Amino acid sequence: MPKAGRKRNVGHAPKGVGRKAKSSKVASAAAGRDDFFAAEDEELVSSEDEQGDQRRGGANREEEDEEENDDLNGAETADEKRLRLAKAYLDRLRAAAEEDQDIDDEREELEGRRDSLVADLLKQEQLEESGRVQRKLAARVLKPSTLSDGNNVSRRHRQSVTAITLTEDDSKGFAASKDGLIVQWNIETGQSDMYVWPNQEAASSVPVSNLKPKRGKKGRKEQGSRHVLSLAVSSDGRYLASGGLDRSVHLWDTRNREHIQAFAGHRGAVSSLVFRRGTQQLMSGSFDRTIKLWSADDRSYIDTLFGHQSEVLTLDCLRQERLLSAGRDRTLRIWKIPEETQLVFRGHAASLECCCFISNAEFLSGSDDGSVALWSTMRKKPVFLAKNAHENGFLGAHTSVHSCGAVESWVGAVCVCRGSDLAASGAGDGSIRLWAIEEENRSLRALHSLPVKGFVNSLAFAYTGRFLLAGVGQEPRLGRWGRNPEARNGVVMHKIDYS
Repeated sequence: MPKAGRKRNVGHAPKGVGRKAKSSKVASAAAGRDDFFAAEDEELVSSEDEQGDQRRGGANREEEDEEENDDLNGAETADEKRLRLAKAYLDRLRAAAEEDQDIDDEREELEGRRDSLVADLLKQEQLEESGRVQRKLAARVLKPSTLSDGNNVSRRHRQSVTAITLTEDDSKGFAASKDGLIVQWNIETGQSDMYVWPNQEAASSVPVSNLKPKRGKKGRKEQGSRHVLSLAVSSDGRYLASGGLDRSVHLWDTRNREHIQAFAGHRGAVSSLVFRRGTQQLMSGSFDRTIKLWSADDRSYIDTLFGHQSEVLTLDCLRQERLLSAGRDRTLRIWKIPEETQLVFRGHAASLECCCFISNAEFLSGSDDGSVALWSTMRKKPVFLAKNAHENGFLGAHTSVHSCGAVESWVGAVCVCRGSDLAASGAGDGSIRLWAIEEENRSLRALHSLPVKGFVNSLAFAYTGRFLLAGVGQEPRLGRWGRNPEARNGVVMHKIDYS
């Protein structure tokens, strides 16, 4: 049995490698506290008669500080650090409030209302982030216009688009294709810019026939190929990560579109990338059956997760340190990174092609048999399974799609409008399905169909739900087992209307 099949399936790097950033932060906090106690010592030394006692007291305090620093550097957990920072923040707020004691009753009442409003907003945001409260968007979605022919490509590419992503403020979009072209554009103005690879200018004088990637003994493309399979953008919109057949994770600066660094370590193509929301922590999945964790700020490697028995195809992550992955071993896995454990969910008789989080306790998946499944962390089997979701006539007479074969009905992409009950799935049958996530019976209800020509390889919902981006192409994302010559390679933007 391989090592990945043992009871402890999550592999880790040496302790000093993965916790470099954390130790530096704790050390800086300890250094600030040392300066504070040193200032106290200088104030206590006020006369020559008391210098001996003062020095002994300062030495004792320094020894206690060193013990506290050792405890912090060695034993403080992530939860204890969050608690300590929260207490310090509340203490500062209380101290600032106690300084002003002469305010009148009216001002106190206004400040009380303001604090209550801020608390309500923070509570609502926390509930939406945790998935306990969802924005009800699905019931307000209007039927799309039938005048659209599904060929309204807003961003053209020479080859099939494999990945698209959006910033959290819905201001910038990014798309990548099989020819290595990475495009960034402004959602409001439509102005677009292209990313330039480090060796692209030097290779511009070389004949095109010499730019083809070399192939190894088994026919696999070697390093040097710019075939991009995945994209991810950080929460603050500063970093863009890309990965593909060259087996490297490339980090870009979105402000000047310059290449920062290439992380090497995977032994197979990088098929999926995702940033943990609110942080600069990057996760990458590969055909080598591993998942690697990186730090974009420190430009360093953190850890490697083992468990999948076949290629890792898709990753997704929210704010918690939990990672969702789908692989060709017909399993979905939720990785609890701090606890070093994982939950394994067995799919039905099909390969799981894509997945995404709805909340910390629920998620969606799409498979190559045309099914869209709703999962819960409390059950090992799907809570609801929509079979043949992308076959002709699934939504009734109000939609007209082309007849599809086995390849065209594969669900290649799923996405959820964050914090809402609206979801979408895409295949190669000529349409994008919109779904309502029913809260009462925990099921999926088909809403409408958005026309599109070609294989839908990637989907991205705006946080506000105003529009939906779809990366389409003549070929599927991970192969060439199907082709639609009538399709156009590019990004399709569908506007979502609400009542």
